[in-house]
Amino acid sequence: MRAHRGSAITSDADEAVRLTRLHEKVAPDLLRYFERRVLPIDDAADLLAETYMVAWRRIGRVPAQDEQARMWMFVTARGVLNNWRRGQRRRSALADELRGQLSIHGHWLQVETDSEGSTQDRVRDAVESLPLSQRELIMLVHWDGFSVIEAARVVGVRESTARGRYQRARASLSARLAELSRRESEGARSVR
Repeated sequence: MRAHRGSAITSDADEAVRLTRLHEKVAPDLLRYFERRVLPIDDAADLLAETYMVAWRRIGRVPAQDEQARMWMFVTARGVLNNWRRGQRRRSALADELRGQLSIHGHWLQVETDSEGSTQDRVRDAVESLPLSQRELIMLVHWDGFSVIEAARVVGVRESTARGRYQRARASLSARLAELSRRESEGARSVR
């Protein structure tokens, strides 16, 4: 049992019936309201669901009279739509900012390339050959700019564990890069 509007008491079953009735009466109109205002149009159904989630959480505030309840739902729908639009603008602005940064900084892997342009590929191959736990630390430290201690927090391990993994990863990378360079040199000599 829940108390609503002063001392009036209603049960969860009464609230469910009330919400179901409200849905039957208003949902088609609300769906059309959203469909006329959003792109992609598929988002209209999500906005309708969000509107009913708000109504469910605030069922005690929904007026009892049908026409007032309908108006309350449209006011709520407008608020949900405004929140959605703000979110779309934030996502768009963030995507624009990211595109701008990528155009300035170039590729996600910033490594100088040698005359044949293969250093980048060698580094990427060497990093990819590491076990996942070591690879993630190397990428966080060298590509994302975290310290080893910060990277430990990101991956959820103790600092000492991260330091050990990082050292093993560096040793493995060094050995792998040396091996790849040696193979490349041998390949270049055999072509001559």
